[in-house]
Amino acid sequence: MISGAAKIAGVIGWPIAHSLSPRLHGFWLDHHGVDGAYIPMPVSPDHIEMAIAGLSKLGLRGANVTVPHKIAAFNAADELSPAARAIGAVNTLVCRDDGSIFGDNTDGYGFLANLKAGAPDWDPSSAPALVLGAGGAARGVIWSLIDAGVPRVMITNRTAEKAQVIADDMDGAITVIPWDDRSDTVVDAGLIVNTTSLGMTGKPALDVNLDHASPSTLVTDIVYAPLETPLLKDAAAHGCQVVDGLGMLLHQAVPGFEAWFGIRPEVTPELRAHVLAGLAT
Repeated sequence: MISGAAKIAGVIGWPIAHSLSPRLHGFWLDHHGVDGAYIPMPVSPDHIEMAIAGLSKLGLRGANVTVPHKIAAFNAADELSPAARAIGAVNTLVCRDDGSIFGDNTDGYGFLANLKAGAPDWDPSSAPALVLGAGGAARGVIWSLIDAGVPRVMITNRTAEKAQVIADDMDGAITVIPWDDRSDTVVDAGLIVNTTSLGMTGKPALDVNLDHASPSTLVTDIVYAPLETPLLKDAAAHGCQVVDGLGMLLHQAVPGFEAWFGIRPEVTPELRAHVLAGLAT
């Protein structure tokens, strides 16, 4: 039950029915006894600017933003965080008391927090990272890796031009690797990250040979359906440490919940089990 003073936030996307965010935030709202709600908001691309402008006018605290609206949210925000500016996209909107909208991007934060939780001994400064893919998720991952002190990021993508755009846009040591050389490059990587949709349920597996990867290499996948992707299964078979992608979803939600509801929540085994149960339905 919520009162007339309830704090309301939600997630904007098109489509949005598949989103696990309401289940995730709903767990925290219930756990902390917050007078509030987090709702799914399906908004078509034709109406996204109007919808974002209406958030504060309707009294909402803010919203998460998912595909295909992250660029539109970037353009609509009155002020941007350093992360959002560097990544060029927004996934978290916060409505301020004066009616202005603050845009943030917590994808990089969530990615790094997941790595630290799943592999606490990983040292970002110890070796270069190999990032596969050059979409919006890759931008957040690369920004977080550079910010964490990774000495060099190697990025590879089937369309090399997209990878080059990221390398040109971001400050830091970023090298574009030809897609055909991806399997040869794993020998130099202390961290391998798949940011593509390859390996997701219903998609082909990511074709990368890990024979030359060191057992000390950390391998992670931002895909979380299935939880153990073919890449992670192969990496584990080669003796590499692996971190699945579900934790990125959980950790990226923390800053938004704190901004909207005034409580900094924790990512716990109970939360993970609750969200996994929703993934299975």
